[in-house]
Amino acid sequence: MENQIKKKTIAVIGATGSQGNAIVNTLVNEGSFNVRAITRNPEKYSGRAQEVVYADLKDLQSLKDAFINVYGVFAVTNFWEGADEIVQGKNAIKAAKATGVQHFIWSTLPDVEIISKATFEVPHFTGKAKVDDLVKNAGFKYSTFVQPPFYFQNLVGILGPQPKQDGTIGWTLPIDPATKAIHMSDINDLGKVVTGAFLQPEKVGNGDYLSMATDLYSFNDIIEAYKHHGKDYTFSQVTPEMFSTFFEGAKELAEMFGYFEKHTYMGPNSTSRIESAKEISDREFVTLREWLSQNN
Repeated sequence: MENQIKKKTIAVIGATGSQGNAIVNTLVNEGSFNVRAITRNPEKYSGRAQEVVYADLKDLQSLKDAFINVYGVFAVTNFWEGADEIVQGKNAIKAAKATGVQHFIWSTLPDVEIISKATFEVPHFTGKAKVDDLVKNAGFKYSTFVQPPFYFQNLVGILGPQPKQDGTIGWTLPIDPATKAIHMSDINDLGKVVTGAFLQPEKVGNGDYLSMATDLYSFNDIIEAYKHHGKDYTFSQVTPEMFSTFFEGAKELAEMFGYFEKHTYMGPNSTSRIESAKEISDREFVTLREWLSQNN
């Protein structure tokens, strides 16, 4: 019991989401910290955190209450839930500063607006990136930026293979399937990166960027990996204009794939950031083939 009291507490925002859940599980398994799950619905929480506390990123006071006696915070916002990511990011930063948080880890993404010179508009990337400077200027003892990849899990979720008009199953997307453009990983491995960062703040807590990627994949690579596991999928390339008509929100994804093809997911000059994420993780990342062997 005494040992538990001495452990520093890490608050994980979005603990029920795919990023937050991965981080809670890895931190709990590693055992050095007391883990506090932050969620809007604590009564529904069924994860493994030692504590669960209510807070809403739109409500500054609830965040201040949730961060009492907290050493470190992992913060992520959800664009797809209609979040104003800049406002929510500001609230998380203000609450963390007000309560004396030492290490603030912000889940961010590349600034597509800057990288592409505004050729592509991908708000769910750029909105997060616009918070980075606010974190840097907040004066935390330690701050770290984690850039999550395209999750392998997307291949069985939002961007899974679909039945096509020609009777095959596969993808119809506005990207050249031969271009290695997509940095991908098992989202559960994000926990390895964030846990490593909380354990070694003197290494990566000075505004460092950790870009998580097991590898850089093309859709041909993805199809090849599935073929290795007995699944035969096809790929049809369409124009961004055509893809944008497919469903609500498709234009955002068309812009995203256009950005990937020209600049890659993590953008130019990302090699050292990708290496940093691998180095701070205490274990290797799962490969696509390994992941498919368990999730196919």
